[in-house]
Amino acid sequence: MPIYEYAVMQPDGRLGNTFEVLQGIHDPPLTVHPETGEPVERILSMASFSGGTPSKVGAKADISSGNLERLGFTQYKKSGDGQYQKSFGAGPDMISRDDVE
Repeated sequence: MPIYEYAVMQPDGRLGNTFEVLQGIHDPPLTVHPETGEPVERILSMASFSGGTPSKVGAKADISSGNLERLGFTQYKKSGDGQYQKSFGAGPDMISRDDVE
């Protein structure tokens, strides 16, 4: 189950203290703090993934080119001003910032 980060909503609309909650991925987001009843909002925070087994918790993920390609990722490396050459994966061999509208 993922850990979600929430922030208490201040009366003026600013975000207050944050806390984490272990919830199922299909559980609806909390709307109130489970202990204080204050209104809360789920906030976007950095994702963290473990290796999937207890022995690998805290271990570095295998982000080698071969592993990323095996998992379906595509990598582009800058090859010029606004030009990017594909290193591995599916997709066009070259992309350009001019391609984005």
